[in-house]
Amino acid sequence: MKYVLLNPYAPALAGLLALCGPVALAQRATTVKAPARRAAVSQPVGVLATMTKGMQKFDGYFPFYYEQKTGRILLEVDRLDQEFLYFGSLASSIGKGIERGQSNAAIAKFIRVGGKVLLIEPNYEYRAVNGNADEQQAVDNAFAKSVIWGFVPVATEGTKVLIDLTPFLVRDSQKIAEGLGRSGYQGPGASLMGGPGSGPASSYRVDESRSAVYLENTRNFPKNTEFEAMVTFTSTPGRGSDPTLAPDPNAVTVQMHQAFIELPDKNFRPRQFDPRSGFQDFSYLDFAAPMSQPLAQRFIVRHRLEKKDPAAPVSEAVKPIVYYVDRGAPPAIKKALLEGGAWWNQAFEAAGFKDAFQIKELPTGADPMDIRYNMVNWINRSGSPRAYSYGYNYVDPRTGEILKGVVSLGADRHRQDFLIAEGLLQPYEDGKPVSDQMEQLALARIRQLSAHEIGHTLGIHHNFTASTKERASVMDYPFPRFTWQPDGRLDVSQAYATGIGSWDKRAVLWGYADFPKGTDEKQALDRIMQETLQQGHRFIPDIGGYAHPAANQWDEGTDPVAQLATLMTVRRELLDKFSEKAIRPDAPLATLEEVLVPIYLLHRYQVEAVAKSLGGQYFTHAVKNDGQAPTQMVDPAVQWQAFDALLATISPAALQLPEALIAKIPPRPSGYPATLETFGRYTGPTFDPLAAAEAAAGPTIASLLNPQRAARLIEYQARDSKQPGFLPVVEQLLARTWRARPETGYAGAVQTVVNNLALQHLLQLAANAKAPASVRGQALLAVDGLQRWMHSQAKRGKAPQQANLLFGLSQIERFRANPTAFTPAPAVDMPPGAPIGMPGMSFMD
Repeated sequence: MKYVLLNPYAPALAGLLALCGPVALAQRATTVKAPARRAAVSQPVGVLATMTKGMQKFDGYFPFYYEQKTGRILLEVDRLDQEFLYFGSLASSIGKGIERGQSNAAIAKFIRVGGKVLLIEPNYEYRAVNGNADEQQAVDNAFAKSVIWGFVPVATEGTKVLIDLTPFLVRDSQKIAEGLGRSGYQGPGASLMGGPGSGPASSYRVDESRSAVYLENTRNFPKNTEFEAMVTFTSTPGRGSDPTLAPDPNAVTVQMHQAFIELPDKNFRPRQFDPRSGFQDFSYLDFAAPMSQPLAQRFIVRHRLEKKDPAAPVSEAVKPIVYYVDRGAPPAIKKALLEGGAWWNQAFEAAGFKDAFQIKELPTGADPMDIRYNMVNWINRSGSPRAYSYGYNYVDPRTGEILKGVVSLGADRHRQDFLIAEGLLQPYEDGKPVSDQMEQLALARIRQLSAHEIGHTLGIHHNFTASTKERASVMDYPFPRFTWQPDGRLDVSQAYATGIGSWDKRAVLWGYADFPKGTDEKQALDRIMQETLQQGHRFIPDIGGYAHPAANQWDEGTDPVAQLATLMTVRRELLDKFSEKAIRPDAPLATLEEVLVPIYLLHRYQVEAVAKSLGGQYFTHAVKNDGQAPTQMVDPAVQWQAFDALLATISPAALQLPEALIAKIPPRPSGYPATLETFGRYTGPTFDPLAAAEAAAGPTIASLLNPQRAARLIEYQARDSKQPGFLPVVEQLLARTWRARPETGYAGAVQTVVNNLALQHLLQLAANAKAPASVRGQALLAVDGLQRWMHSQAKRGKAPQQANLLFGLSQIERFRANPTAFTPAPAVDMPPGAPIGMPGMSFMD
């Protein structure tokens, strides 16, 4: 997932991501297609009446008129020099990194300059908040503004100006043409193999003849005016257009949304940002700040929430935060969304509010595009069941006040969890009823997902350390918890947590607590934070990256190495008994592969978690004198345990599938083509178990030979000789791949796959111009030693091993001939795995 901070001159940020979410991406105002609410045509008097005669009038924040014959939108501007929020977003996806919801926003206003009306963005990145008029003018003059568009008035009448808004609406407001121009032809089979495409990039431009205002999502409300346009980008045929972009890749049509939104009053009280709090931040430079204070001023984003009685320990809110669930969600899903969203009231109760957070079904006739409604939208999409979701918000850039929270949940998201449950339970036995455990698991995940994405719209980041403190936050990415029963069955009844987490309560207390009059807010917030730290909570969001051993997505428990061992044992048992019981009675046997994928890759995210211990670093967002340890290296013994656990995942024994299972997966029948949910293959139509092994092993080896990890290993060993170091890690990797005792048969073929991956990533690291010289030098030293060993072994091994050695030597020779140009053939990618987040990304939701 993800959220949007409306910040002048900066794209809105997202999560997961969290999001859940990267990252930054955000969803548009809505995709729920409620009937457009159109006011009856009124008859203005004077010049405007003449110019708009016969047009359909839409009353609201900015009144506008629609001319059916020409498709024009004429906007009535009666708010000259009055600031408002201007918001633009992509309302439909293209893929290839151009996703619906990407957006930008800023404060804007219409001004008159000579014979023109200009739409201008003041520069709120730089301010003189408490400065006098001269200081404010000096700052205003020091930094550029942006004129978004210029208009020649169609008519004027008193203080009102009528402008033709159509060209402004039917334009590339999201710079889509640039992204399309970078999208080259992928080539046949690229979607299966994950390799880069070929062919020249295409040049796209807006084709006005194929673009128009999209009236269905063009509406007006008392506090916001919403416009949408269908915009078509065309390119010259035959210039390498990507055939997956659209039915006709030379004509790519998207929906673009833009909105004018009323600013709130100035009574909102901003709250200073604290990097330990878990809240999203916004900032600006204040040139009127005293010399003793920072130039950069940082605040959190949050909803406006005030107690009716701030002195009372528990009080009702002056105005509660109310969210509304899309009426179009299926009944069982809608119920789960309401139940999961309602968990947040537990956090607000802990912060001293009574019924301050509420969630309801959207009333009949209410429009989800209305700025007054915080929304949980259920979005229907075609294609893979791996539907992604995110939460974002409209924020006043002046203060950080959230004006509207919007959650967009991909319909069929529950089907991915159902698919995982089918593989875990394999419930389809002939003549026996099917348990409802799969449905209950999927609905439990929807409750958690609803709470997670709403959390982003409340202003809260991911917290990827929460799983180490017994599911302390719905803002973590949860891995399903399951246990073996004495009778051999797998229990999934506790797969996902119920209720809000202890970290979430502490975050809401810090971010939303309303203190009695006369309270020193900074001191009160510091006390809350100290209590939070004393309870053992630590906040590490996406910035934990590939370094913090405890900040992981989709993991479980406090010991990542032990958890990986557990998962590998469970995975092996499931694979050894995997059968037709995993698919419905009428399903083609070829579809066993879809259910097999999440089980074969059950350990994928735990591999990432364990890899962070090797050359990892524990760290906190410590503030001076708060008692936290800023950084800490990982114990060397733990690092070598992590290394051993990782190597165990790429052994032939771990990567092999049972022969009986391979024999049951035939080529895909008509009507069931390969999808994102299936493995790539080198064997044409037949199932390829070696490609599956390559997909599973590739990320493990890439983790071990990650250039940033290598740099840390070298640095840490230089500072502490007991640390593993990079070269010893590489030597151990080669000793247990290339130099290991040769296997035969299927195991030998898997071993060859792993060997080639290890060499490929080592050569890539040695050629990586962005890696430090020390890393590249040690990689070269390892390559040199391996090359000498290969030469000594090339004439002694049996045919399969000899072939592997000769191929490896040829790769090294090709690398040595031109290291900077060395590019090995792409390995098979894993099918996408993140249940939340963009397909193919382990990023947020």
